[in-house]
Amino acid sequence: MSPSNLSSDELEERLASLHEDSFGWACSCCGWNETEAEDVLQTVYLKVISGRARYDGRSAFRTWLFGVIRFTALELHRRIRLHDEKIDGLAGESVAMGQAPSAPDDALVEARQAERLRAALSGLSDRQAEVLHLVFYQGLTVREAADVMEVSVGSARIHYDRGKKRLRALLSESEAGGGAE
Repeated sequence: MSPSNLSSDELEERLASLHEDSFGWACSCCGWNETEAEDVLQTVYLKVISGRARYDGRSAFRTWLFGVIRFTALELHRRIRLHDEKIDGLAGESVAMGQAPSAPDDALVEARQAERLRAALSGLSDRQAEVLHLVFYQGLTVREAADVMEVSVGSARIHYDRGKKRLRALLSESEAGGGAE
């Protein structure tokens, strides 16, 4: 069966198997706002199941799905920005994802580490942060990340390398400045 002719059961099975990773990527695309990420993912699932977004087999299903998630998140943020400009509304708060730590001391350490990482990631360009998230958290190759981001592989590699170097430097600075707490 060709990729574009997936049965609805096969399509739903693939979406279900990728749900956790898809939600993580949607959260990343939505600035870790879980409510927005849920909306984006629901919209993506509707697009895919209704046939408005069709998998044509030119890339891996996962890569294609992450591209649809990214595009849908960008659409949502464009609508929100336009709405906010018209109404001069308030921006949503970011929500950090993570597992519940086992002890209160562990919770404090993990919270500080997560905050350091978020602060360091915010010091990267959008493209650098995107490619690092796709490669480290979603397990994509740099080539697959390039497909999702709709950039050349060379460009993705440059963002990846520069992003890693910059992230390493920012985390080192953070550790040197705040390690004595």
